[in-house]
Amino acid sequence: MNTLELLAHPVRLRIVHAMRGGRSLTTAELGELVPDVSKATLYRHVDVLAGGGVLEVAEERRVRGAVERRYRLRQERAVVDAEGLSAEDYWRAFTTAVAALVAEFGAYLDRDGADPAADLVGFRQHAVWLSRDELEALIADLRAVIAPRLANQPTAQRARYLLSPILFPAAEPTA
Repeated sequence: MNTLELLAHPVRLRIVHAMRGGRSLTTAELGELVPDVSKATLYRHVDVLAGGGVLEVAEERRVRGAVERRYRLRQERAVVDAEGLSAEDYWRAFTTAVAALVAEFGAYLDRDGADPAADLVGFRQHAVWLSRDELEALIADLRAVIAPRLANQPTAQRARYLLSPILFPAAEPTA
């Protein structure tokens, strides 16, 4: 199974999101981060991701006669290479990402004490007119701002946020 096939499922994509940040989690701990996913479904998708090399076993230990595994994300395997993707592949990847985003947002709103205003939740759409050079500069600027923060490790002072920039040319109205 290629990386697109591995990640082109909303539950698997949510697992990858939950594992980011250098985390090492058991399936039970992962279940606390995606509480709307059944245990059976979670275990099945963790198994698929581990089998595909996106997750690896970081540690194993015996707990009451069973083996408990801690998994970690293999960052280099959790990326889809866009080169050679068809329009259908892009559509599949995009709809999966949007479905995962909707599920993550729903899970956030379902949590006790969810307060979008206090949590500074935001979503905006902007239409911008850009030349190819301006577009490439914008992408470079965004990478420069976001990339250093991807290395942040979890601490008591940090909350995990999901940032999902989406950029594509908008249709032009016909005259």
